Amino acid sequence: MGVTTKTIRPQLSEAAASRTVALLDRLFGGDRDFTVRLWNGTVLPPATGPSQFTLVLNHPGALRQMLLPPSDLALGEAYVRGDFDVDGSLEAATASGVRMVSRPRSWGEIARVAMELLSLPNVKASGDVPPRARVQGLLHTPARDRLAVRHHYDVGNDFYELWLDRRMVYSCAYFPTGTEDIDTAQTAKLEHTCRKLRLQPGERLLDIGCGWGGLVMYAAERFGVQAVGITLSEPQAALARERIAAAGLSASCRVEVVDYREFSAEPFDKIVSVGMFEHVGRAKLPEYFAHASTLLRPGGLFLNHGIVGYAVRTPWRRIGGKSFIDAHIFPDGELLPLAYTLDVAERTGFEVRDVESLREHYARTLHHWLQRLERRQDDAVRLVGEGKYRTWRLYLAGSANGFVTGRVSVFQSLLAKADAGQVALPWSRADLYQ
Repeated sequence: MGVTTKTIRPQLSEAAASRTVALLDRLFGGDRDFTVRLWNGTVLPPATGPSQFTLVLNHPGALRQMLLPPSDLALGEAYVRGDFDVDGSLEAATASGVRMVSRPRSWGEIARVAMELLSLPNVKASGDVPPRARVQGLLHTPARDRLAVRHHYDVGNDFYELWLDRRMVYSCAYFPTGTEDIDTAQTAKLEHTCRKLRLQPGERLLDIGCGWGGLVMYAAERFGVQAVGITLSEPQAALARERIAAAGLSASCRVEVVDYREFSAEPFDKIVSVGMFEHVGRAKLPEYFAHASTLLRPGGLFLNHGIVGYAVRTPWRRIGGKSFIDAHIFPDGELLPLAYTLDVAERTGFEVRDVESLREHYARTLHHWLQRLERRQDDAVRLVGEGKYRTWRLYLAGSANGFVTGRVSVFQSLLAKADAGQVALPWSRADLYQ
């Protein structure tokens, strides 16, 4: 990667190298478990244990661009731009970065680090950073939500096909033994989800946020239901319809482009939402569950599958404001605590019947996705450019670390709309595993 400003004089580069080494010692102390390679060829071995990866600082101002302002947005954009690279595991690099920013530091120490960073040259690499998401209007209105969702999903069907499974299921897979490949694990997730809903032939199923139609197709073919999927992404819907037609399932399932708040139909027997309610927002969550209830017949079941967040406070995140994921991946996304979401669901009239954490399953899913994307790097760059490839590589690696460490999790919550106390569920969960 080149540098956009004037060439750094040798004396300045040498001084910056010395300051960078001192800064790395201050930031990581004796816990640095990775190799560092500077722009001048200097290699710093790990301070402890075998090297987990190599951090490559591409110019004298790399650390300054990475850590000022102190936010994951600055760090992420520095990686995407090419101020630094990671040779080896980006997941391990993310873990090291999280440990570094989580270390308790006095405000005096933080101020000293900031001054030392400011002493480094203010230069940047020449790589392009994709534009940040442009969303306008009131938060979580249908018009703004369409812009937010399309920012993420309209990157291109061909791009997602590079690294998703053959069914193009873009949500947490299910690994019954932990050894399954991604195709097997995603099929197992679809089966597990349909079994939890106790789908029966002839029932009507609604999938809110259906993606490329993998679940509605599976439910129609395997369980004989009449399935409707809704999405906000035109390219997703177009490909889903092609896949439905090619599979000969047009008579039993369809996909529509419509906001869930604007969708109306005769009540369904079962409803499912997988990986969508993260886009709903705290203020709109009561409306989300209330509208799902109006679309569900009395006695019906609603399986809500989504990522939840925890109140982990770090000065790094608070100082920086908007996060890398907010700016480049999921604008307006909100990860809410599980207890809050279930409380809202109950206040809306739903009865909570089953809750299952799939945290470790999502960590493994993301690991598979990341490896598959990295193997198709050349194809990805050809389709979406180097900046988008690096953005998605970092997003997948950072998300995997979030699930590994428990900073975020994912739950399937089975909710019932009881009919005078009656719910069509068996007495045990044994049928899920037969």
